[in-house]
Amino acid sequence: MDGNSLIARRWSPRAFDGTAEVTPATMRVLLEAARWAASHGNTQPARFLLGYRGDDTFARTLAALRPKNQAWAKRASVLLVAAAAESDERGPMPNTEFGLGLAVQNLVLQAVDLGLVTHQVGGFSPDAVREAFGLPDHVRPVVVIAVGVLGDVSELPEDLQARERRQRVRKPLTETVFTGQWGQPAFPADPTEA
Repeated sequence: MDGNSLIARRWSPRAFDGTAEVTPATMRVLLEAARWAASHGNTQPARFLLGYRGDDTFARTLAALRPKNQAWAKRASVLLVAAAAESDERGPMPNTEFGLGLAVQNLVLQAVDLGLVTHQVGGFSPDAVREAFGLPDHVRPVVVIAVGVLGDVSELPEDLQARERRQRVRKPLTETVFTGQWGQPAFPADPTEA
């Protein structure tokens, strides 16, 4: 991959070291990175619920995950609920999910830079999160983020071990970037793309 190796090193493992700790000081660095993300009109819609393994926020967040996700996420050092504030005192805010996505990507790349790993989880109950934490109506939980230190793949359930070890593949630019009209690749095929 041409470009920033930090981006290429980012991946979403499920194998977390269940004994590793991520300190509040480190989480402050990650959340500061999220705070500086671009957003539509500087609306800054990203909101987070922060739980450390062993505390009540972590336990309630873990309980909102689907059972298959709970099996591996329980070993993460931190669970974050990332939510989008969809309105403020001025009324509805545009493109809130986009702003939240940028904030999460900043957080994830900062984690990579610090030698940590993350995994974004869509398999959770937004209603359970709303109820467990008393989210206001204008705040929508979008994703849960597991943060920690890479662990031993052999400690995962067997079906997840294979997924963890498979090669990372990305669609080539010929399938995702077009020019002139839809479907006409903007770049020639690159045999090294993966």
